Amino acid sequence: MNIRLGESPTGGENAGNFKEETEMKYAFVNGVILDGTQDMEPQSGKIILVDGEKITAIVDAGADTSGYEKIDLGGKYIMPGLINMHIHLPSSGKPKKKESDPKKLVKIMTSNNLFRKIIKAVCRSAAQMQLNSGVTTIRTVGGVENADSSIRDDINAGKTVGPRILAANMAVSVPDGHMAGSLAYVAESAEQARDFVAKIAEDKPDLIKLMITGGVLDAKVKGEPGVLKMPPEYVKAACDEAHKRGLMVAAHVESPEGVRVALENGVDTIEHGAKADDEIISLFKEKHAALITTLSPALPYALFDRSVSHATELSQFNGKVVFEGIIDCSEKCLANGIPVGLGTDTGCPFITHYDMWRELVYFHKYCGVSNKFALYTATKRNAEIAHIDNITGTVEPGKCADLIVTDANPIDDLKTLRNVKMVMARGHLIREPKVKKYENVERELDKFL
Repeated sequence: MNIRLGESPTGGENAGNFKEETEMKYAFVNGVILDGTQDMEPQSGKIILVDGEKITAIVDAGADTSGYEKIDLGGKYIMPGLINMHIHLPSSGKPKKKESDPKKLVKIMTSNNLFRKIIKAVCRSAAQMQLNSGVTTIRTVGGVENADSSIRDDINAGKTVGPRILAANMAVSVPDGHMAGSLAYVAESAEQARDFVAKIAEDKPDLIKLMITGGVLDAKVKGEPGVLKMPPEYVKAACDEAHKRGLMVAAHVESPEGVRVALENGVDTIEHGAKADDEIISLFKEKHAALITTLSPALPYALFDRSVSHATELSQFNGKVVFEGIIDCSEKCLANGIPVGLGTDTGCPFITHYDMWRELVYFHKYCGVSNKFALYTATKRNAEIAHIDNITGTVEPGKCADLIVTDANPIDDLKTLRNVKMVMARGHLIREPKVKKYENVERELDKFL
């Protein structure tokens, strides 16, 4: 990922024309429902009733809606809000020609309370952008200190605007490991890895993140991205401590060796992935683990002209290895009934906080799934993997009112998710969501739709 601190992507706390409407009752009428299930079909002639945070009922058109504010959708499509399973709030994704020093940036931004407030404001603004783009739940997997869980708590308390946040806060890495010393603590022993998990747990995160292998930019040799960095005994110690505390473990992994070590020692979700052999598939099944596919961050390194990506020849070569490995792992997991979720790894160059819809398009294009399956994966399936499917992920009575509205049917064309017309998060309605987009990012990424 590409840390770019101090940039507010939405331009203010209440950007996106957000209007907080507490404990309101809404009746969504004249819309077409896509419920988020794997076999979803468009449903017309129904009314969605929302009272406070919850969907209370779905009734036939013409039912009594007195006491509710009617929202006439005019034939538009309404569906569950998207769930982004892999993001980093401190980074905007805005590309730059030269890499900065993430350790130095984080050290500066955590040097005093004023800078910490700035970091929190940047992260809060990024979360708002995710929401305004149609993502009603985010899973953060590496941040600055405890900023992510602090913003989560503010949102839950109604103090600020934002999506549901599943926060990992700081990750755990090793010397010379991925994001070591910036978004991850540096463990030099198994005992220290366990102690860092305990330290992170003090802020009540929703999961723990480990950096088990290197990444594309960490690689020193062609063909060797994702070199194993974290010894197996460190992984086991961290996972044991997390599980003892009831926390799932997600792990950055970009090589087959890394996937095996992660699964053998207790990791619950493999983030990114790598080419999978029969042993890896068996381990996924044996450990009841899931894969979080992240095609978005690898695509610019692998497929962009280097004059655009500013990647070195080494980075482009290794980017292709990672991109092909993610696709291979996704396809084999899907073929073997292993749960596969989706995330953007927002923060990497060209990967913004408003582009979750592109990950669905890439999933369809490169992994061969249907548009319907991609939408199901980004809603119900992601909710199941995150263990929040009793709360969100589908349009049904009793679930949170996490909803988005589009002009057309994304099952016909996923690109309609690019500009959502309305967002509702836990019953709070954003009538005209807006985000500030980077023209150069849009132009270059659109070539690969």
